[in-house]
Amino acid sequence: MNTGADYLQRLEARLRAHGRLAIAISGGVDSLTLATAAHRCPGVAAEMFHAVSPAVPAAATRRVRRLAAREGWRLHIIDAGEMRDPRYLSNPVDRCYYCKHRLYETISGLTSWPVASGANCDDLNDYRPGLTAAAEHGAVHPFIEAQMDKAAVRAAARALGLGELAELPASPCLSSRIETGLPIAEATLAAVDRAESALHGRARTVRCRVRPGGIEVQVDGETLARWSPAERLAVRRQVAEAFGDGCAAPSRVSLAPYRRGSAFVGTKQP
Repeated sequence: MNTGADYLQRLEARLRAHGRLAIAISGGVDSLTLATAAHRCPGVAAEMFHAVSPAVPAAATRRVRRLAAREGWRLHIIDAGEMRDPRYLSNPVDRCYYCKHRLYETISGLTSWPVASGANCDDLNDYRPGLTAAAEHGAVHPFIEAQMDKAAVRAAARALGLGELAELPASPCLSSRIETGLPIAEATLAAVDRAESALHGRARTVRCRVRPGGIEVQVDGETLARWSPAERLAVRRQVAEAFGDGCAAPSRVSLAPYRRGSAFVGTKQP
C-alpha cells in the first residue's frame, strides 16, 4: 500500500523530469500541494501564478498568499481576463474551456516555462473542458503523470506537513454555482461568496446554487438532517440577506442535500 511519502517520491520524480515549471494555483488542495512539492524539490525551479477574479473565492486567495509567504514562493498575482470574455459570461456548457484558455494564455505570455496544473487522475473521469484548453497550450499535469488521484494528493499533502490544507473540501470556482445558461455576473458571484462564507461555520460542505427561480443552498446530508426548522429558516434568511436585491425574500431560498456539479445543465461532450 502506498504511503504519502511514496506518492510524494513519485511526484518529485515527475517534477524533476520537467525541471522548470510555472504552476497555476487556484487555492485548492491540489494546486497548493503541487506548488509546495515543486518549491521544496531539489533540482526543480518553480514560479507560482494565481489568477484573481470575481469567480475566485476570497478565502482561496488568502490561502495562496499565506502559504506563499510561509514557503517563500515567487508568486505572481494575475488577472486572466475571463470576465471580459462574452463567451465565458454567457455560461455555456463548456464555460471552463474559456476560463482555462485565458489562464494558460496569460501565464504563457509571462514565462517560457511549461505551465503545470493540479489536475489529478480523478479529473479524467469527469467532464473537464479545461483539459482541452490545457492540451492546446501544452500544459502539463504532474499528478496525472505520477498516477495520483485525489486521495493520493491528500496523502502527499500530509507528508509535506500541510496540516489542515490537506483536508480542504473541494471548492470549485464560484461560476460553477451558476446554473448553465444563466449569465455570469460579478454581483452574483460576490453574493455567492458572501453567502457561502457566512455559512461555512454551519456546515462542512456548502454550495449556493443560483437557479432561474431562486437560490438553492446545498449542504452535506448529515448537517441538513441535523438542522431544526428554526435553523433552516435562519440559514434561508442569512442567504437572502447576502444576496440582497433580487433575492430579498427567504421564500426564494431553498435547502437541499449537496450534489456535486448539480448547477451543470446540458449535454456533456466527450
